[in-house]
Amino acid sequence: MRPRPPVRGRGVFSGTGIIVSALAATLVALLFPLWSYAHRPAAASADVLSAGTVATPYGPLSALDRDFVTKVRLAGLWELPAGRQAQQKGTTRAVRAAGRHLVAGHVFLDGRVRDVAARLGLGLPNEPTAQQKQWLATLGAAHGGEFDRRFANIARLAHGRVFSLVAQVRASTQNTLVRALADDANTTVLDHIRALEATGFVDFAALAADLAASTGPSPGVSSGTPAPTVGAGEVVPLTPPASPTYSLPPAASSPPPRTP
Repeated sequence: MRPRPPVRGRGVFSGTGIIVSALAATLVALLFPLWSYAHRPAAASADVLSAGTVATPYGPLSALDRDFVTKVRLAGLWELPAGRQAQQKGTTRAVRAAGRHLVAGHVFLDGRVRDVAARLGLGLPNEPTAQQKQWLATLGAAHGGEFDRRFANIARLAHGRVFSLVAQVRASTQNTLVRALADDANTTVLDHIRALEATGFVDFAALAADLAASTGPSPGVSSGTPAPTVGAGEVVPLTPPASPTYSLPPAASSPPPRTP
């Protein structure tokens, strides 16, 4: 019996089938992530924003944004009277100048924060916190060189704590009003820090220890901070107002000698 001749093309078709199968598997692998993203629940994309974020005409407003607006107002409620005390009771030119910086800066910031809060429908506090009241009481009871030291160190500690909050809000906020307020707060707080350090009374070792002890999660976001009453809408572009500029007092190389 004659052997059956080989069937031509069987190997070619077999190889082609393997290639087609491989290409199909690759296509599925590429399309599956796109399909899964397109069919992801809408709630998943909303997780990008925090649960406390609400819509405003100026962009999303987070719980951290609202807490920041509140704290700008609170800072002015105690630093304005503290600055006035420094102007009246400070025993050196640099301490009195630092007091003027605090007063000028917070007069400016208080007007800004009240405008921002009104446009966002936020309520603001009208008195300092218990700790801020204690700081004012401490300064009120101090005199002479003791007042100078307490004023410089208490105010410098408070400004160091809020400085990190300003940076966090400026870096993360999606709200144009809050972003502009953070710019002004950053300029003002940094000016106050420099003016306080120029008094020569700041104890940097104690300051570092106090700030390290208070370091923890991001500055407290008040769950009870009122949400805005305005509705959602198209984001309104914002032209930031001109920030104030301040002249610094002459730096002191060291504190004056303590009087007995």
